[in-house]
Amino acid sequence: MAELLLDVQGLETRFKTPEGIVHAVNGVSFTLSEGETLGVVGESGCGKSVTMLSCLRLIASPPGEIVAGKALFLGQDLLKMAPEEIRKVRGAKISMVFQDPMTSLNPVMSIGQQMAEPLLLHMGMNKEQARKRSIELLELVGIPNAADRLKDYPHQYSGGMRQRVMIAMGLSCIPQILIADEPTTALDVTIQAQIVELVKRLREELGMAIIWITHDLGVVANIAHRVAVMYGGYIIEEAPVKELYANPTHPYTLGLLGSLPKINASERTRLYSIEGMPPVLYQKPQACPFAPRCTFVQERCWKENPALVNITPTHRVACWADTTSGSERL
Repeated sequence: MAELLLDVQGLETRFKTPEGIVHAVNGVSFTLSEGETLGVVGESGCGKSVTMLSCLRLIASPPGEIVAGKALFLGQDLLKMAPEEIRKVRGAKISMVFQDPMTSLNPVMSIGQQMAEPLLLHMGMNKEQARKRSIELLELVGIPNAADRLKDYPHQYSGGMRQRVMIAMGLSCIPQILIADEPTTALDVTIQAQIVELVKRLREELGMAIIWITHDLGVVANIAHRVAVMYGGYIIEEAPVKELYANPTHPYTLGLLGSLPKINASERTRLYSIEGMPPVLYQKPQACPFAPRCTFVQERCWKENPALVNITPTHRVACWADTTSGSERL
């Protein structure tokens, strides 16, 4: 049985803004096992990235604050670690690939300098060892003429190449968990496919666990073992990827999947759209946050926020309505 690497329980994160306190993450719980890929999906602003940044204590404080919860990495709570302890975890044991490599990479440092930094810091290498390891990593992620490209700067790389560099940097210390925050968002579809295949290959070769944050359900289907759907700072549905696509249960998940183009659909088939806008959470929801946009909404939805409960041993849903029958879930 695979070892449990990460166990997040009841995570809550808030941000103080001039307009009020934004309740960005509202009691998120999930687990991640060795060698597993968890896809985290949802609209922009639903709390995907903030959840993972909170686990790594990368939330700027102020304005952000983690107000509740645990993030147990191999039994140790990341949220209670001293600053020097969490620094030894970040980059070495848990790495994060950020969404935009152009803003994540330092424009005035060469790729070689940036590649060497985590190796010098976490692995205790000297400069020559770090250089050789950097070349190996760039070759691993498919960058040609790696030795010559070390002296180049980020603007001399294409978008796809910069993303490969970010992945190489994330892998440099052979982490147990790689968190990829929408790593293919700004790339064209052919480069997206190459990055997904690269990560899948590296997962098999290195045996690491992956958290893949995205709004693209098509990418998730191709890479994840399990999927968590987020809305309004909550996980509202979680299931193995095949189960989720075969039997989506939450109205929001149904809407997301209905908005995907179908290969076998006729030319006149309209894509489904979810009416309305995501909530701005200046107050922690007491009712279901999706109720104003839901086609299955019931009286109970306006009064009480449903808990995330099991409908099968591996499938959890937070919804009062039974979307398969149209009745209320008991």
